[in-house]
Amino acid sequence: MKPAKSKTPRKPLLKKGAQGSLKDPVGVYCRVRPLSFPDQESCIEVINETTVQLHTPEGYRVNRNGDYKETQYSFKQIFGTLTTQKELFDVVANPLVDDLIHGKNGLLFTYGVTGSGKTHTMTGSPGDGGLLPRCLDMIFNSIGSFQAKRFVFKSNDRNSMDIQCEVDALLERQKREALPTPKTPSSKRQIDPEFADMINVREFCKAEEIDEDSVYGVFVSYIEIYNNYIYDLLEEVPFDPIKPKWNSCNTPVRNTDFIPPQSKMLREDKNHNMYVSGCTEVEVKSTEEAFEVFWRGQKKRRIANTQLNRESSRSHSVFIIKLAQAPLDADGDNVLQEKEQITLSQLSLVDLAGSERTNRTKAEGNRLREAGNINQSLMTLRTCMEVLRENQMYGTNKMVPYRDSKLTHLFKNYFDGEGKVRMIVCVNPKAEDYEENLQVMRFAEMTQEVEVARPVDKAICGLTPGRRYRNQAFREELTRRLELRGGPVGVEQSATEILLQSFPPLPSCEILDVDDERTLSRLIEVLEKRHHVRRMMTEEFNKQVVAFRAMLQDFDNAILNKENFIQGKLSEKEKVISGQKAEIERLEKKTKTLEYKIEILEKTTTIYEEDKRNLQQELENQSQKLQRQFSDKRRLEARLQGMVTETTMKWEKECERRVAAKQLEMQNKLWVKDEKLKQLKAIVTEPKNDKPERPSRERDREKVSQRSVSPSPIPNAPPIRLRHRRSRSAGDRWVDHKPASNVQTETVMQPQVPHSITVAVANEKALAKCEKYMLTHQELASDGEIETKLIKGDVFKTRGGGQSVQFTDIETLKQESPTGRKRRSSTCAVQTQEVATDSEWTDVETRCSVAVEMRAGSQLGPGYQHHAQPKRRKP
Repeated sequence: MKPAKSKTPRKPLLKKGAQGSLKDPVGVYCRVRPLSFPDQESCIEVINETTVQLHTPEGYRVNRNGDYKETQYSFKQIFGTLTTQKELFDVVANPLVDDLIHGKNGLLFTYGVTGSGKTHTMTGSPGDGGLLPRCLDMIFNSIGSFQAKRFVFKSNDRNSMDIQCEVDALLERQKREALPTPKTPSSKRQIDPEFADMINVREFCKAEEIDEDSVYGVFVSYIEIYNNYIYDLLEEVPFDPIKPKWNSCNTPVRNTDFIPPQSKMLREDKNHNMYVSGCTEVEVKSTEEAFEVFWRGQKKRRIANTQLNRESSRSHSVFIIKLAQAPLDADGDNVLQEKEQITLSQLSLVDLAGSERTNRTKAEGNRLREAGNINQSLMTLRTCMEVLRENQMYGTNKMVPYRDSKLTHLFKNYFDGEGKVRMIVCVNPKAEDYEENLQVMRFAEMTQEVEVARPVDKAICGLTPGRRYRNQAFREELTRRLELRGGPVGVEQSATEILLQSFPPLPSCEILDVDDERTLSRLIEVLEKRHHVRRMMTEEFNKQVVAFRAMLQDFDNAILNKENFIQGKLSEKEKVISGQKAEIERLEKKTKTLEYKIEILEKTTTIYEEDKRNLQQELENQSQKLQRQFSDKRRLEARLQGMVTETTMKWEKECERRVAAKQLEMQNKLWVKDEKLKQLKAIVTEPKNDKPERPSRERDREKVSQRSVSPSPIPNAPPIRLRHRRSRSAGDRWVDHKPASNVQTETVMQPQVPHSITVAVANEKALAKCEKYMLTHQELASDGEIETKLIKGDVFKTRGGGQSVQFTDIETLKQESPTGRKRRSSTCAVQTQEVATDSEWTDVETRCSVAVEMRAGSQLGPGYQHHAQPKRRKP
């Protein structure tokens, strides 16, 4: 269940101290892994040591301008495909390990898509160890001779360390050794050959300026964050055969099935630092022992086979190295038994699970749920970075959503100023990962703008430095003197015993005979020698006493002189210190004044920036409003222009229609008058006895035709016989293309082509059988009459096996109304125009041979269409 959002508690202001204002950006590095195949397409190019360029691979979408988009991203340093693990460690991890030994925290995590080389960078491969084994090797190379005995430091469940004396630590070791299965691995055991090559680091690396008057203890823990739950990978889960375990199907599982450990909770210690409650912490004494613990937890880590990676990490793994440091006592023999003097620092090495798209990994079921949780936690990490960046750049105070994910909640202290943060972005340059790499690059570029406060230096204990080596030198000198005197090394003798050993031994004092004088004489001789030696030793002792007194006197004088000299120097130093203190106070006051001014300027800058953002927003709104108004204006102008054009055309056609109707009306009136005049003339001219006969139109038409024919200039000339020219294509076959939309006209002249194939739609089959092509096309002429065009062409075969038509000639067949001033004619290639006489147009029958029919839907005008058809005669 997703935890509810709540405000992260603030850290006490006293914790940051004077260095709270000093910040460093998050160090982001980029590592490009080699391609799997030499001929594989790459989308990443290393420009220089700090810049890479992404190319859009072939087949992907281009940008709006139609060009391939190329983007460049800058990092603190770029590591190419030929970079070794040693070079990467020296630049990225070496400073973090050095800070760890000097009491500062550090966070190093690898970020990238699935299959980009994150686990290889962190763990390494056989023969080429990664960052983790190299960090362990550097730690133990630096503190190897200064490590405390096992169980002198003892971890508790409050994210702190307890300290024990030598006796309690010895009892603890004996108790652990008596257990049948010791939890703590032994450094004397043989190294597992599975990872022996990984920890065999050839390059020796050691930290500088180690505190030699302290003892150290190293503790490691290994956890994983799986589906937003924290699990301890070093926890020994006992199996209870009595209580059955139930799986997701509500059925008891077998005894041989793996029982997953219980998830752990995050807690906050007294210093407001986050830690995993109940997590197993193992004390290790060597690189081999520490890596054996890591490898034991690595076997429990969740991995799965996906389409993108055969061994894809399905969880975020966190390997935590804690370094406990405690000073020696004033004699330099034992650890100072004060818990407040313990310095605890930790280095977290995080191997993040790869971000992935489910449509590429083909994940389903548990894999799909795992991918969703992985992407959700990475998205929360990105959101936290964005909020931190926004708060730092714009001076806002938005709440950072650390609690939305266990990953960000665990490491929130690092972003609040509890240590350095380093990130290695691993990328795979293959073209298939282009879109994922693009998102990774954008996140890395944004992360570089986040600043983290510098950690506070540890306090000095105040004891005399160099006490460890002075104590060792004293022991070595005492042992050397005892060896020179011949006494047993390590056995203290009194002054009386040493003095008695210097005298000659006494002979046997037993007298067996009364006349035995040799025994007494030997005894007297030995006693005299002893007395002589004693007197010489007394004189020598007195001389040494006098010399020692003189030496002590000289030593006292020298000490007095040195004290006087030191007192003078101290007085001078005190004056210098007092002057420096006054200068420091002055500088502090000046600093406070400048800080106050800077604060005022920052507030003013914030106000101005806010005003600038508001004005920019207002300007953008006004620009958008003007753009919308301009678009509406252009749209309205176009609409009005269209309406004006449409109205103009409409009224032009309406005017043409009204003029034509008016002309027809006048012609009809004129015809009626002519008809009346003709009838009146017939009545007047015809004899009264005959019955009047109505003139027929055929006779009038003949009369009109007789009046209109001009007399021949050559009388009695024989008729000229017109020669008919034979067409060149008389023997060719034609494709007569007559669309179905054509209107059947009632003209006398109709196009008739022999040897033709009539089709409504041109097709390849018909074209393949013919050599000629004719298209019958109809359209309305400017006077409203139907104009028929015969478009002729030759059919050619193409190289591809098809047919093409090349048009060669156009013939036009057109009908005209006699109301105009042009006579009706059949137009061919060459059209002839004749001038009509006035008498032809005065003939009523001729004028009325064309009627006007009004039909809806015509394009000539609103509701009219002209057709040439004979008008019905009146009865």
